[in-house]
Amino acid sequence: MRHFPIFLTLRGRSVLVLGSGDVAARKSEPLAAAGAEIRRRDRFDPADLDGCVLAVGADAPDGDLAALSAAAQGRGIPVNIVDRPQLCSCLMPAIVERDPITIAVSTGGAAPLLARLLRARIEAVIPPAFGRLATLGEAFAAELRSRVPDLAARRRILERCFGGRVAELVFAGNDAAARLQFAVEVAAGEHARSEGSVSFIGTGPGPADLVTLRAQRLMGEADVLVYDAALTPGIVALARRDARRIAIAGDTSSLLLELADTGHTVVRLCRGDGATDFAREAPTLEAAGISIQYVAGLAKNGTCPRLDEAEER
Repeated sequence: MRHFPIFLTLRGRSVLVLGSGDVAARKSEPLAAAGAEIRRRDRFDPADLDGCVLAVGADAPDGDLAALSAAAQGRGIPVNIVDRPQLCSCLMPAIVERDPITIAVSTGGAAPLLARLLRARIEAVIPPAFGRLATLGEAFAAELRSRVPDLAARRRILERCFGGRVAELVFAGNDAAARLQFAVEVAAGEHARSEGSVSFIGTGPGPADLVTLRAQRLMGEADVLVYDAALTPGIVALARRDARRIAIAGDTSSLLLELADTGHTVVRLCRGDGATDFAREAPTLEAAGISIQYVAGLAKNGTCPRLDEAEER
C-alpha cells in the first residue's frame, strides 16, 4: 500500500488553495462541499498557511508550488500539488458520494484517469439508496447502543438490518416502512429470529462482466451461495468472500429450504435463464412461507431475456 487512506474533518476549518485557474477552482469545490473555509491565493506567502489544516496547489508558478510544498510539510500540514506527486504528502482521490457514505479511489498518483474510470464503475454499482440506508442506521444508533450494550450483539442486529428486510424496503423506495422495520428489529434486539430468503439468479452462458447490478448486490449480501458445479468460476467469485459456497448438481429444494428456514440469506445461481430450476424448486420454498425472488443474472446482451424483470413472491 503506497498511501494510507484517511478522511479529514474540514467543516469550519481553513484550507489554502494556491492558484488562479480552472484546476484550482475545481479542486476547491469538493473541499467547500465538505465545509472547508477556502483561502484562495494567486501567489504563495508562508503566512497564508497560518491556521490551515490542508494545502492544495494548482495553476501557480513552479517556484511557488515548490515553496508551498516545502513550507506545508515543514509545518506538518498535508499538501497536494496537482500533477506533481514528488511535491505531495497527500493525494486527492476520485470521490463517490452517497451521503453520508463517501468512497475514495486512488491509484497512488500512477494513473489519475484510471481512478476516475473506476469511480464511474463504482457509481453504477452503488445506488443512492445505500446513503439512505446509512442515514437510517445513524438515526437508530443511540437507541441501539442503549438497548444493546454488547458490541458484538449490536453488530449482529445491524447485519440483520443492513442485509435483510430493512435494506430490501429501502432499495424498493419504501423508506417509511424501512424505518418501522428498523424500529422493530431494534426493539426485538438479539432475540429476533432472522428471516431467511432465497434469490434465484439465472446466469446464462456469459462472462462475469455482464452480470446485472441487482444480481451483484444480492451476491454481495448473501451469506450462502448455492450454485451449479459447472457454473463459470468468474461469476461465483462475485459473491462476498466470507459467504459459504455449496456446489451442487440437480434439485436443491431440500437444501434451500433448510438454509432459509434457519435464517440464512441464500443466492441460488442457476445455469441458463434459471426458469427450469425456479419452476422445480420454488414451490417447496413458497409452500413453507420462505421469501423468494427470481432475478436477471446477465445484462440484455447476455442470454437471460426472460428475466429482465425480477419476480418477487
